[in-house]
Amino acid sequence: MRALAIIPARLASTRLPRKVLREIAGRPMLAHVVEAARQCPQLSDVIVATDSDEVLSVCKKNGWRAEMTSPTHRSGTDRMWEVAQRIAADVYLNVQGDEPLARPEHISALLAPMKDARVMVSTVKTPCSSADVNNPNAVKVVTDLAGRALYFTRATVPFDRDNTGAVKRFKHLGFYGYRREALEKFCSWPESELERSERLEQLRFLDHGVEIYVAETPYDTVGIDTEEDLKRVEQILKSKV
Repeated sequence: MRALAIIPARLASTRLPRKVLREIAGRPMLAHVVEAARQCPQLSDVIVATDSDEVLSVCKKNGWRAEMTSPTHRSGTDRMWEVAQRIAADVYLNVQGDEPLARPEHISALLAPMKDARVMVSTVKTPCSSADVNNPNAVKVVTDLAGRALYFTRATVPFDRDNTGAVKRFKHLGFYGYRREALEKFCSWPESELERSERLEQLRFLDHGVEIYVAETPYDTVGIDTEEDLKRVEQILKSKV
């Protein structure tokens, strides 16, 4: 199975401008993501997909493969599809450029469901910490007994009606695996109503009846959207040194 990791890396982020090039523990955020992906032996290649000459220059300087993409894309998934039309693979993995705590284990978890040729889309979850249970920025996922996603939401689910404290909740991590067919269909569909409501693009697949298989990992991450996120991850990485 030829598996290709694509790292969407847009420079003009709304909430935290230039975030993929912001330094964390002395290195650009993007460096942490690229190097984690390159440590996964199951990948055939790792490609940064960007719309920025500056990001492209950083990639060339560091010897990372990169592809220039249109600045008009609405999402990183659309950016991935542009690259997928140029480069053939069996599976395309979205490893977002603002996930500096990404690990090769996240990528291995993504690939596990893809061993079944019938699986079109995969993603990962991790046990939800108490700090994230009521945090709308931490997306929760509910799955069926076969590991297929029933729903993704910013709300606190499942609801503990009897207040037992024993309800298991899982946080969704923003890594995805796609077959080419699924990626193409996703980018051809308009934004769905649920997707618009929650601001979660993966709901577009569920709205169209495409099953998303969710693998579990013990390794949490912190996606970077704010200065506070940046400081939090800096502390985490420094504590590992």
